Amino acid sequence: MSKKIFTETEVKELSKNPYVKSVSPKGITYTDEFKEIFIKQYEAGKFPKHIFEDCGFDVEVVGIQRIHSASNRWRNGYQKDGILGLRDTRAGNSGRPRERELTAEETNARLLAEINLLKAENELLKKIRFAERGLRKEK
Repeated sequence: MSKKIFTETEVKELSKNPYVKSVSPKGITYTDEFKEIFIKQYEAGKFPKHIFEDCGFDVEVVGIQRIHSASNRWRNGYQKDGILGLRDTRAGNSGRPRERELTAEETNARLLAEINLLKAENELLKKIRFAERGLRKEK
C-alpha cells in the first residue's frame, strides 16, 4: 500500500471522478468499468500513467507508486481469471462461511441469479463491441 495520505481537497477531487467507487485518505477503490478500460488500453500499448491521465486522474495526486501497484494487481488478476479477476470481491467474501448445506430451492435461486448476472454482463459487452465498431467506422 502506498504511504501517501490524501488531503481533504484531494479526496473531494478524486471522488468527483466517475471511475472512482470510493475514496478515503488512505486509499482509492476504482470501478470495475475503469479496470476493464485500463486492461484494454494497456493491451493496446498505452502506459499506465497515460491511461490514468486520459481517464481524468491527476497523476500527482494519485501517485506513481499507487498507479504501478494497481496496474500490476489488475494485470495479474486479468491473466489469472480474465474479466472476473478484475472484480472487487470484498463484499461477496465477507462474513462467516455457511455451515449448513443449501436446499435445492436456495441452490436454484443462486444459480438463476448467477445466470441473470452473466446475461447482463454479456449484454454490456455486446453494447461495448457495438460502440467500438461505430467508432471504427467514423475514423
